[in-house]
Amino acid sequence: MKKGILGTKIGMTQVFQNGRAVPVTVVEAGPCFVVQKKTIETDGYEAIQVAFSAIPEKRAHKVTQALQGHYKKANVGSMRHIREIAVDDINAYEVGQEIKVDIFAVGEVIDAIGISKGKGFAGGIKRHNFSRGPMSHGSRYHRRNGSQGAMGPARTFKGTKGSGRMGCDRVTIQNLEVVRVDADRNLILIKGAIPGPRKSLVTLRAAVKG
Repeated sequence: MKKGILGTKIGMTQVFQNGRAVPVTVVEAGPCFVVQKKTIETDGYEAIQVAFSAIPEKRAHKVTQALQGHYKKANVGSMRHIREIAVDDINAYEVGQEIKVDIFAVGEVIDAIGISKGKGFAGGIKRHNFSRGPMSHGSRYHRRNGSQGAMGPARTFKGTKGSGRMGCDRVTIQNLEVVRVDADRNLILIKGAIPGPRKSLVTLRAAVKG
């Protein structure tokens, strides 16, 4: 069943299950509000557009007028984030409807989507797990890249692995188990790690390959 929710990554901790410590990531998920329904007749596909994280009234003026009108049409306040989530049946949702974390249950398998931590400019060893060069006997190539091209082309082919910007990419971690759901505090505990730093936006959806 296709479903999903937006949340904020709180951090990692551990819980005990059957006497064993289990590492979990805590996510404050929802409440989200449906602000638009995408239909096959008008958009060519079916999905719902959900908004998350209310903006304080004193900062609402920073939202563009077009977006303010979009929220007003859905009868919800200004929000920080908007994402589309694929669903099986859009008729089960109404514009303005609230979606809470209890759409997921303990033991369910989900996917977590986020933006990974940016590492800046990184070398080949950190970025691609290259092996280092000799550390003695006059070697001058300890952590630098080695030869990257043959004599024939006399150039480096496009896409060759090497140094460069690392991180800050959209990453999906699949088939994570839901360990605990606290609907009263909008918290969900997910087994293992998920991408992104603390306070970053995370999309949780039903597992595609689960």
